[in-house]
Amino acid sequence: MTYFSRGKDIFSIYNIGMQLQLPQPSIEAQHASRLLHHLISADIRHNDGWISFARYMELVLYAPDLGYYTGGAAKLGKDGDFTTAPEITPLFGATLARLATELMSVAEAPLAAQMLEFGAGTGQLAFDILTELAGNGYAIEVFYIVELSAELRARQEQKLHNFPQVQWLSRLPDAFSGVVIGNEVLDAMPVELLVRGEQVWLQRGVGLGAPSDGFGELGASDQLDPFDQWPFSYVDRPADPSLIRQIPDAETLAVGYLTEVHPVAMGFMRSVAAMLSAGSGGAAVFLDYGFPASEYYLGQRDQGTLMCHYRHHAHPDPFYWPGLQDVTAHIDFTAMAVAAIDGGLDVLGYTCQAAFLLDAGLAELLLRTSPENPLEYLPKANAVQKLISPAEMGELFKVLVVGKGCMLPERFGRNDRCHKL
Repeated sequence: MTYFSRGKDIFSIYNIGMQLQLPQPSIEAQHASRLLHHLISADIRHNDGWISFARYMELVLYAPDLGYYTGGAAKLGKDGDFTTAPEITPLFGATLARLATELMSVAEAPLAAQMLEFGAGTGQLAFDILTELAGNGYAIEVFYIVELSAELRARQEQKLHNFPQVQWLSRLPDAFSGVVIGNEVLDAMPVELLVRGEQVWLQRGVGLGAPSDGFGELGASDQLDPFDQWPFSYVDRPADPSLIRQIPDAETLAVGYLTEVHPVAMGFMRSVAAMLSAGSGGAAVFLDYGFPASEYYLGQRDQGTLMCHYRHHAHPDPFYWPGLQDVTAHIDFTAMAVAAIDGGLDVLGYTCQAAFLLDAGLAELLLRTSPENPLEYLPKANAVQKLISPAEMGELFKVLVVGKGCMLPERFGRNDRCHKL
């Protein structure tokens, strides 16, 4: 049984762009998006007219040479689509470096002086961590970066050319001992969409809708009609029970309730657990926006958290210029913690980003610049405020720390929220 939801049609790109007054992509970018649209359309036809949303999200983000993270467009900073904490201030990386040295020294058995970062973006976070470690005389043996994007790896290589201990990997190592960092990594993993039907839960996938008969009345042109083929359309099918089980108290949610589940990120967490379990000990620190399950699946969050980012504009349409925008969802941190535990790790801590960074020493690092020197101090203080303010990143972003054979310093216990997972 298949249920069709014609929520997106050929007007989607035109309407979203006009409503938000989004910048028009270059002709080259439009061409790349057309190619990706053809690729995804072929995949849909090859799979009898339907692919899961996770498959669609995988293709728009990671299709070779055409996906958002595998193409050549700038992703981060003022010229990209969004800004991450390392781009705001080097004190973010310096704080994580300070924590890493503590973790490597207070473990049950001294950890290897190794670090590993997933999805290092421009390389700024690695640069700031390594700069802080070098300034403190801490010799890091190797700093691994697992990076799937050739374009981002090239930027990282340029940024980090003075740090010979950096090594790039295309996949997780089989075993690792040390400290793992994942800043805004989990939210870049494909999610499945589930919607509560009248009788059963449905899995929302992607098919090809019929062109609108009225499109010609708009005076179609290449600018207003980005794709000369049928548009993408949501298509619902009965959901696999394994996906439904990821939603706590699923049967209590109202008809029409739409949400995401995270099987890919959960699988990734189990892989991280296997990697650390095969080593002699270590900790993994994940910073991302999200909630524990008790907040993720609240009744009022009935349209989920899926969001797209294009040139610093946020909007809800994942079919807008495929490959040219980020598609993301908030993280269910309870699911991530359970996956880590299932893989043999301990949950060492969970809290909001503000509390975590302050407990890790962010304020002390800020005070290395004297407040009596306002020209230098105030810009740094303003940047720190963005990281810790509840109105900015401080509360929306959470931090989950999991590991084996080590623990967070005792002071982290005062703001711990593990009881909410």
